Amino acid sequence: MSADTIARLKITLDDVKPAVLRRIEVPFNIRLDRLHLAIQAAMGWTNTHLYEIRARDVGWGIPDRDWGDGPLDARKANLGDVLEDVGTKTLRYLYDFGDGWEHTIKVERLIDPEPGALYPRLIEASGRCPPEDIGGPWGYAEFLEAIGNPKHERHAEFKEWLADDFDPNLVDTGWLAEEVTTLAKRWSRKPVVKRPRRA
Repeated sequence: MSADTIARLKITLDDVKPAVLRRIEVPFNIRLDRLHLAIQAAMGWTNTHLYEIRARDVGWGIPDRDWGDGPLDARKANLGDVLEDVGTKTLRYLYDFGDGWEHTIKVERLIDPEPGALYPRLIEASGRCPPEDIGGPWGYAEFLEAIGNPKHERHAEFKEWLADDFDPNLVDTGWLAEEVTTLAKRWSRKPVVKRPRRA
């Protein structure tokens, strides 16, 4: 596998309707902590909660010495190695252990990079990401029901809590793509090389 290989990933947010789906392209050798950030940007999450990326029964995230069975360090693993070691093309991504947002990540294909393209990059987005701290898929379902029905007992509460008119089908693809591109630009910068000072 070439060091430049690009993986096209299909990311689906589980247990929500309408469907929330993203397709992104990332370097096949991307570190898992950076894959997490790329998913956050592509989905529209705020990166304010813990996460875990799982391949079968092994998980990576932010390690905690006080949590004996906690995740391995995501900074020390990359996508290609994990997929090859575990022998799978599908990963699970859990964001916010309290709300329990589970995502399915499928590697759709491996491709050569396009000349001049920066990675990661967003290819497709459908469905708006749910609001944070809404209570996971079940809380989100109640939220959608309440904002769509003025007679619902929580309609006024949710309308006041969320300032804008929330449309689950309306996704700001331009903004999401910009967020992903910001990461790509930051990660593609060449490190600053210190030159020796002349006497």
